[in-house]
Amino acid sequence: MNVIHLLSPEAQYLHRHLTEPGLGYPDPWPDASRLTAADLGHLLPLAYRTRGTGPAFSMRCVVEGEVRQRQPEFTPESCLALYEALADGLDRRKWADVCLAAGALLRCPGGAPRAGLSGIARVLTEFMVAHSRFEEPYALLAVAGVAGMDVEGKPMDEPQGSLAVAERDVVLGLDPAGRALVAEVGPRSYGSPPELPGVWERLAALTPYADFARSALEAAEARVAAIHAGELPYRADKAFSAAEVPALGRAARLALHCDAPWLPELLGSLLTRVAVAPTKAKTLPSQALLFEIGRAVGRFPTPEAVTALRAARAATRHAGVVKQLDRMIKKAEPGLADRVEVAFRMPDLGFGPGGRLEVPLGEHTAVVSPGAGGEFELGWWQGGKALKSVPAAVRREHPEEVKRLRELVKQVRRQVTTLCRALEAGFAGEMSWPYGTWRERVAGHPIAGTVAARLIWEVEAAPGEWRALPPAFAPGPGLAAPGGLAAEDGPDAAGGPEAAGAVDGAIGGTVHGEVDGRRVRLWHPARAGAEEVARWREAVTEGRVRQPFKQAFREVYPLTPAEEETAAYSNRFAAHVVDYRRLYAMFRARNWESRMLGPWDGGDTDAATRVLAEGRWRVSFHHDYLYDEPGEYATTDQVRFHRRGDEGAWREAPLAEVPPLVFSEAMRDVDLFVAVTSIAADPRWADRGHDRHLTYWRDTSTGPLQPSGEVRRDALARILPRTAIGGRCTLTDRFLVVRGDLRTYKIHVGSGNILMDPGDVYLCIVPEQRRDERLFLPFEEDDRLALILSKALLLARDTEITDESILRQIKGGG
Repeated sequence: MNVIHLLSPEAQYLHRHLTEPGLGYPDPWPDASRLTAADLGHLLPLAYRTRGTGPAFSMRCVVEGEVRQRQPEFTPESCLALYEALADGLDRRKWADVCLAAGALLRCPGGAPRAGLSGIARVLTEFMVAHSRFEEPYALLAVAGVAGMDVEGKPMDEPQGSLAVAERDVVLGLDPAGRALVAEVGPRSYGSPPELPGVWERLAALTPYADFARSALEAAEARVAAIHAGELPYRADKAFSAAEVPALGRAARLALHCDAPWLPELLGSLLTRVAVAPTKAKTLPSQALLFEIGRAVGRFPTPEAVTALRAARAATRHAGVVKQLDRMIKKAEPGLADRVEVAFRMPDLGFGPGGRLEVPLGEHTAVVSPGAGGEFELGWWQGGKALKSVPAAVRREHPEEVKRLRELVKQVRRQVTTLCRALEAGFAGEMSWPYGTWRERVAGHPIAGTVAARLIWEVEAAPGEWRALPPAFAPGPGLAAPGGLAAEDGPDAAGGPEAAGAVDGAIGGTVHGEVDGRRVRLWHPARAGAEEVARWREAVTEGRVRQPFKQAFREVYPLTPAEEETAAYSNRFAAHVVDYRRLYAMFRARNWESRMLGPWDGGDTDAATRVLAEGRWRVSFHHDYLYDEPGEYATTDQVRFHRRGDEGAWREAPLAEVPPLVFSEAMRDVDLFVAVTSIAADPRWADRGHDRHLTYWRDTSTGPLQPSGEVRRDALARILPRTAIGGRCTLTDRFLVVRGDLRTYKIHVGSGNILMDPGDVYLCIVPEQRRDERLFLPFEEDDRLALILSKALLLARDTEITDESILRQIKGGG
């Protein structure tokens, strides 16, 4: 049947150029974004047959580029045509894309054709086996299944007892579509489309493979346990073969996706043992398996799996492995925000209300509870008196219990860190949670409640109408409602069922059935008016509440008139000169993808990217490499946004279409990158004799404030009056002016650089790395705020300064 007339105009245009080689280059160029999934399924076989150069080959690249980004859909006819195209020219290519062939079986809603397909599948299979092309064994087994062939043992050279052989035996018992599912979740060819939506659900429904996943992971754990027990010889990185590692990776991904109840305990034991040698060596039984499971956790994170990764990180002795695990953990934790059903699950570890655990040890009592900043600490008491350190009697008589309690503190801190990162990552996706889930697992949880009590929450009072919960910010214990903020020195006020019950009244009901259908989410200043934001900031400051991440003082980035004019991109953070190595390190730390730039071919430009809002949006931050002695620098450029379509492809979106919270959270990261890595933040730049960027340094280090600086200025306005130097300080639009006895100083609220009156003379003060813990900050993550406050405290008492290098500058000695 002639289906050309059923194709879109763009597909008909491409069809003609792929089948008529004599045509010239198209004018206009076809808009491939308009191609449908059925269009791609029809065009792909034609593109695969196209060879050489010229317009037809260019059209092939267009089609294949689209297929790599989104899903094609095959009819029985186009599926058969694809197999025929793969078989055509085998002797010339010496290879066929069996991943594409296997994937087509899953993307053919009408079912793969029976007539004719088996014969071509036989040709493909025989050729690949004859030429020992076993790079994608399960894709090949899927094609062999279509042909009705038996290639058992051919694609894998593994000894009996290998977990890879066990997986292969299970796959051989599946039909061709089942085999294709296993191939779909493994490494695939460059030309394959994105992973099929719902593939893990379909794989989990195959009972034989789901059973294999559990048995394989249990066997892996038993093997490393035997190595640590000395029952099997230890050889560094040889506990599992190269074929076993991906098999176990698939098993781990399936179990994590299904949130298998048996997995947490097993995974904790497996990862800890696989991360450290049974000897004192810095090697480990299988670095490859540790990283493979780490990647699996990044794909389908659970709180227990992230905790297990952190435990493995603490156990390993290999410095390179520690760095790699840190990157994996930072990627996995925000991903919890997308898995509402598991994100808040956390064991209580025996803690009581307020996150407090008391353990009597003779005449003394060990107390684990949140400290002044909210971080859990281990303290010791005798009667009603707090002790400064572990009592000698306890250290002597209960050494194992002391060790256990210290490990418990580390475990609780890991759990809290994971929870905080998951909560913060949910901002961009505007995540909300069922009231019952939040009440049970967050507000009413003894550990998570200590985090919830320092955050601002709002509840859906009516469809589309959200109301902030009304906490009381009062010194000492006491909490009007859970999810509100509690004072630092009142940990007993955080969480617990009694506090959670107060929320029912706050939102208009006391019976759970009246509120269980409602949802709860974190309050964000972008959704509030200026007066409301100011009230929350004042409440946080007055209550001396240190929030686990910026919320009340969170920066907001609305669209500017300039961005409305450019429409497709933002130049708000363009044309900055930054330290490239620090910039690249921050990309990695904030989960942005970027390739390393440098003085080599192709190393001159890149766009760092981050995916937001459950994978629906992507932001790109363009930057160019700038080699300039004595360091490596970069210049910043545009910020652009892309939306993921229904078929998986990224399409550039006008800034006006980007959801406000997605835009704000993305620009917040970019602001952070520039603020931290700009040479304007280097107080010693002017002393180094760099003339090339000196004008930029001068203009930027004292220039107008970005939103991060404006928030810092607001925080200073609230903090300074509560300090001893408040009477000596004044805030202007961009400076904190400090009146000393020797001079008056202007500290730039953005860069932290200092100018002295009269004459705006630059003062260089190199900051100490250690933060003054006596300073109250309403959030943890702004080191520059702490730096500015410490400089202000120093300069307000300039007659007490003893550092000669600073005094010479103040007194005019240079």
